[in-house]
Amino acid sequence: MPSHAENPAAFLPLPPATLHILLALAGEDRHGYAIIQDIAARTGGAVTLGPGTLYRSIQRMLEQGLVVETQDRPAPELDDERRRYYRLTDLGRAVAHADVDRLADTLALARARGFVPAGGRA
Repeated sequence: MPSHAENPAAFLPLPPATLHILLALAGEDRHGYAIIQDIAARTGGAVTLGPGTLYRSIQRMLEQGLVVETQDRPAPELDDERRRYYRLTDLGRAVAHADVDRLADTLALARARGFVPAGGRA
């Protein structure tokens, strides 16, 4: 049986919170509160993660190798030493791509069945 590291599809489907966290980390390292803010901003407030959900998800993602805690930090005057910064791993990026592809395929099937207008929003 292939390991998760060899098969990103083995992680799928991702819980929505996990996918949102991976997307928030796709562009840059972030600390927890910045992840929460990014998700809320990107979704226009439609998705909000509480600290409990965020940190339980991050702990699981650290264990799975989807993210790592990084020691790289911003300049001290822009930082708070209590913050922990997280970075997307290559595996995390591959898993996010696999889940986005899965969702795109599902959306295409829904459109084909008339559930979503061809030019409409999902």
